[in-house]
Amino acid sequence: MLPFLELSPAQTRQYIDAEATLRALRDTQKAALEVRGSMFWREMSGQRYLVRVASRGSQTSMGRHTPELEAIYQRFMERKAKLEQRISSLKTALAQHQRSNRALRLGRAPKVLIDTLYRLDQAGLGAHFCVVGTHALYAYESACGVRVQDDVTATQDIDLLLDTRKYLSFVTTMNRLDTSLLSVFKKVDKTFELREDQRYTAVNADGFEIDVVRRSAKDGDPHPLRVSKYEEDFWAVQISTGSALLDGGYFEQAVVATSGHMAMVRAPAPASFVKIKQQLAAMRTRDPLKARKDRLQAEVVSQLMRDYALGELR
Repeated sequence: MLPFLELSPAQTRQYIDAEATLRALRDTQKAALEVRGSMFWREMSGQRYLVRVASRGSQTSMGRHTPELEAIYQRFMERKAKLEQRISSLKTALAQHQRSNRALRLGRAPKVLIDTLYRLDQAGLGAHFCVVGTHALYAYESACGVRVQDDVTATQDIDLLLDTRKYLSFVTTMNRLDTSLLSVFKKVDKTFELREDQRYTAVNADGFEIDVVRRSAKDGDPHPLRVSKYEEDFWAVQISTGSALLDGGYFEQAVVATSGHMAMVRAPAPASFVKIKQQLAAMRTRDPLKARKDRLQAEVVSQLMRDYALGELR
């Protein structure tokens, strides 16, 4: 049996409330995408025309004034104002939760990890990536209200698996953002730079690395794959376990940083994580130190599944 440190009742209550606020904020922000941009009435030749303004500034006329267009305009403006007010209130509440998280020492995930995932989510890219490898453990332990041994979660890199099954949607989002993925990460830490000898890895001044990986190319996947049109950006590297990780499904859970900040971690389904870690540990070509850690992590998640029903309610 591996020792787990369970959260205190106060920490548990705080986590439940904080996670609910984070999820509510994400849901509201997603709903707000439907009313991006704005609408206004324009006078032309004595007639009023309803104009829709896209978030990037382009304008489209929706036609001359009619009772139906007036109703559309009113619904749009009312819904936009309501959602903006709700987002503002939820952000205020989340900031308070972050202070409480820190006061109760609720979080232990690296701040750079949480800031990176939060930035991806805010950019609309979170659904296109899955956190694979060691950092997935933060999602599993958070769901169970425990902390696993520090040596199980110790690592200085995050592996982000790009879901190439939704590649067209990913490209559409990247084109709308009109920026590189590296630039998104630089908003977290401006010292992130691509490694010259490993263009799927960015590293910051503290030595923390972000690897962008993908499944082995199949079903028309682009290959090789640069994640944006910008020259200075990641080239996602193929990993043999990519397809199995994607096909096994996802597990999403709020994780708290040492600073109290929060983000949703999208990880492989626990059963899939265990299976793949066991397979990696059994490979004769696997580095012995990595194989040992693979076995330990598989054992940890297996025990969480047995003792805390991890994954059964997902």
